[in-house]
Amino acid sequence: MSARSNKPHEVVERALELSRADGCVVIADEQSTANLRWAGNALTTNGVTRGRTLTVIATVDGREGTASGVVSRAAVTADELEPLVRAAEAAARGAGPAEDAQPLVTGVAPSPEFTEAPAETSSAVFADFAPALGEAFARARAGGRELYGFANHEMVSTYLGTSTGLRLRHDQPNGTLELNAKSPDRTRSAWAGRSTRDFKDVDPAALDAELAVRLGWARRRVELPAGRYETLLPPTAVADLLIYQLWSASGRDATEGRTVFSKPGGGTRLGERLTELPLTLRSDPHEPGLESAPFVIAHSSGGDQSVFDNGLPLRSTEWVDAGELRRLTTTRHSAALTGLPTAPAGDNLILDGGEDRSLEEMVASTRRGLLLTCLWYIREVDPATLLLTGLTRDGVYLVEDGEVVGEVNNFRFNESPVGLLGRASEAGRTEKTLPREWSDWFTRAAMPALRVPDFNMSSVSQGV
Repeated sequence: MSARSNKPHEVVERALELSRADGCVVIADEQSTANLRWAGNALTTNGVTRGRTLTVIATVDGREGTASGVVSRAAVTADELEPLVRAAEAAARGAGPAEDAQPLVTGVAPSPEFTEAPAETSSAVFADFAPALGEAFARARAGGRELYGFANHEMVSTYLGTSTGLRLRHDQPNGTLELNAKSPDRTRSAWAGRSTRDFKDVDPAALDAELAVRLGWARRRVELPAGRYETLLPPTAVADLLIYQLWSASGRDATEGRTVFSKPGGGTRLGERLTELPLTLRSDPHEPGLESAPFVIAHSSGGDQSVFDNGLPLRSTEWVDAGELRRLTTTRHSAALTGLPTAPAGDNLILDGGEDRSLEEMVASTRRGLLLTCLWYIREVDPATLLLTGLTRDGVYLVEDGEVVGEVNNFRFNESPVGLLGRASEAGRTEKTLPREWSDWFTRAAMPALRVPDFNMSSVSQGV
């Protein structure tokens, strides 16, 4: 009998029973996915997958400290369950004391639905979306456009049990839609993306209409040199930059003088104003439409994540409050080392506090500047300043006297998200968005468009 034929909570309980370690954490992830792909205004493939991954974390107390061993495997059968537990214990005994060792979390109320069957997705999630997509294909064909892209929906039910009595469960839906429109000769391309929990709030017709406008703008081509330009960054581009900023906001690294959040001479920049705009950057597991796990789920230790923190409750955290740096990411261990509050990184990111102006209204008030579509191939250049480099993609447009007058060439940029926040002169309306660069790892974001007076386009790029 396979482990999958057992209920996930039973597998967790059985693994805990088998454990001979001083402490044990078991995480069962039940995953199902459904997807659609299309090219040239026609569906090409679709599919549904299901699977289970089991992670066992064993902790062993020794004279020099507590060691941990972590083993994860997919499709574990009933016969393989005990060897998996023993492998984690062997890994712990063979490891040195874990630097991040802490007592396993206790005192968290159990999830009422811990013993219930996992949530699952299926092709039914596209019941309304697929016919609407077909209508968009017909409209695009009539308008001389070709649509390419994919829709993916994933449901992960996570069951977390520990030898200290935690029994927690979280269901995480995650949907992404990416749509490209191309001219028949492939010389013009435009992109739009959306993040969704259930595909009920995405409109293929509206996206196709948006892309048709952008392909129209691209009929006129304007070549521009590298330089600093007033630039409107749409929410997706802002999300990609600020997600990287969150990933780089380690309290320990800042305290040790290794990041943009380190204070010259020692300490951190907590309490400093990063922007004169009244912007607040926060993570909240209960944010409507962007809900994420309300407790730590850590399959491994590293950076500011610790397996010893599994099950630790997560609350709303303001990383930047009204422009002021308020929190850096920490585990319980790194918080104790640095004297900072414990603040695990959340699984969503929201920037708000801007004006209630749409991107279109911001374009209308632009005398001359650039309007971006999205960024990609983002890489770090200098951690001390968080200088990033990357490329623009799928449409950079020239705005003159409040109107888009044509498409310009792509650029390589060199910018720091911290520097951009400090120089931004306007923030628009916060909207749920899909980060294009990081969509494989981080999809739950809500951002405003930002106006940057002097965005650094460091060189011309031939990218599409």
